[in-house]
Amino acid sequence: MLTGLEAAFFYLFAFILVGSAFMVIAARNPVHSVLFLILAFFNAAGLFLLSGAEFLALILLVVYVGAVLVLFLFVVMMLDVDFAEMKRGVLEYAPAGALVGIILLGELIVVLGGYTFSPDLAKTVARPIPALAERSNTGALGDILYTDYLFYFEVAGLLLLVAMIGSIVLTLRHKQSVKRQSISAQVARNPKTAVKLHDVKTGEGVS
Repeated sequence: MLTGLEAAFFYLFAFILVGSAFMVIAARNPVHSVLFLILAFFNAAGLFLLSGAEFLALILLVVYVGAVLVLFLFVVMMLDVDFAEMKRGVLEYAPAGALVGIILLGELIVVLGGYTFSPDLAKTVARPIPALAERSNTGALGDILYTDYLFYFEVAGLLLLVAMIGSIVLTLRHKQSVKRQSISAQVARNPKTAVKLHDVKTGEGVS
């Protein structure tokens, strides 16, 4: 159970989180949307700290706020985006987007309406959460991730690697005017083609 001070901070973080999440989609300027998203992540990290998940809180700040969102912010600020043209495209596809949104909302209502917490839910956990005195939050999460779900973790890493290579292959464009490195030509070089000797006379240079 949360104490009075913890409950006050919980409602404070939750209120700011919901408000900033709404402003992410309501703000007209995309730079403001990114800044509100950073604020939302900071408050979500605060909620994780209140729950005792300090590792997830730090990962949220370091990975998403410190890397991903800062990258988004610089990209949005540097790109000269025609927002009027983007708005016209949004209005064109608004009916289809609204239909998809209504379907997803209906599915969420059906799932949440029929979901109930089972009293025996804690017994189905494969590895119970240890006490903080016995094992830290980071260590317990590592035990589960790299022991019980090691295969799924490796598959996820492989999928990310394939997606990264695929994106590079799809976006790579070879231009004739750009000099590129040829690994095979470098490996196949021999001293006869790699070294060229000149007999330079005294007082003269090589043209």
